[in-house]
Amino acid sequence: MEFQISVDELSKALYRAQGIVEKKSTMPILSSVLIEAKKTPEGGRVTVSAYDLEVGVTGEHPAEVVKEGSMALQAKSLYEIVRNLPENVVVLKKGANNRVELVSGTAEFRIVGQTADDFPALPKVDDTPFVGLESSTLLEMIEKTQFAISTDETRYNLNGVYFDPGEETTKMVATDGHRLAMIEKPLAGKFGLKRGVIIPRKGLMELRRLLLEEASAPGELGFSESSGVYRRQGLVMVMRLIDGQFPDYMQVIPSEGERQITLPRTRFLETLRRVALISADQASAIRIELGPNQLRVTSQNPDLGEAKEDLVIDYAGGPLKIGFNAKYLQDVLTAVETEQVSLELADELSPGVMRPAGEQGYLAVIMPMRI
Repeated sequence: MEFQISVDELSKALYRAQGIVEKKSTMPILSSVLIEAKKTPEGGRVTVSAYDLEVGVTGEHPAEVVKEGSMALQAKSLYEIVRNLPENVVVLKKGANNRVELVSGTAEFRIVGQTADDFPALPKVDDTPFVGLESSTLLEMIEKTQFAISTDETRYNLNGVYFDPGEETTKMVATDGHRLAMIEKPLAGKFGLKRGVIIPRKGLMELRRLLLEEASAPGELGFSESSGVYRRQGLVMVMRLIDGQFPDYMQVIPSEGERQITLPRTRFLETLRRVALISADQASAIRIELGPNQLRVTSQNPDLGEAKEDLVIDYAGGPLKIGFNAKYLQDVLTAVETEQVSLELADELSPGVMRPAGEQGYLAVIMPMRI
């Protein structure tokens, strides 16, 4: 194996691998990337793959290939070397005893690798039915739900986002039992699914990273029996789906609350951040008090004192005091982009529902706290 490639191009490929490769694994090969060089009429291409048996990504990159071949190299060390090379191009050449020589300008490295035969094969995706989509749409759906994914490993069926395709629209839903986020977009196509699937957190975060690279690029999404697949020109990502039953999320969403108020998103977010600074525990507990044309946010801490801040609102309903985790409210307000948000409340024991004002395609449900 011998080829010359742009340092920027190789750095991009290795950066993609950093979140996937296993740092502490009983299989050392899973901390490596597979590099394959092949000649083409245009000169050649280098394929870089990372796979931890759960999430895998393969990218193709233009290169000048002198000799075809393949090699597995330690991902983190190789990335650190490549991103610090002195020139814009680097030559990789496979030598004896599974060693690879890297040369860039006056810098030379000889690093130990493993044979490509030791690298696990990624799942085949040839028979997967794909649906074309705008990458920006999928990115928005991820960013507006990912914060509500459960981190409790004992509730494995909540450790991802539920992808629920319909005839004309598709929903993505995440919940950790204390809050729920749901977004619905006109993302329609024949995914070939009998029911929705659960995309795991790690796969979702790596997919988000890839979408951020080229949010305007068209892509395709597909599902096989146990895997989700995203692909665009020169790139394929595979992720193992969670085998579990997602709860009936529609049962969690309350009917329209008796009290509906509209709030300035940025001002409400800043108020929550300030008042929560003095909260008594990690739950960032705050109390919301509704009165005539006023919303008051308060918090108490026996060791520090108390805080309060008032917002002027258009409200003529009855009084209400209800507790929430301030961080849960902040996560929603950070994900939303509209200037105004709608907050629906029923009583002190019922969950609150927050939406972008004037929009129906997104909502978040937040369970109340006893304070």
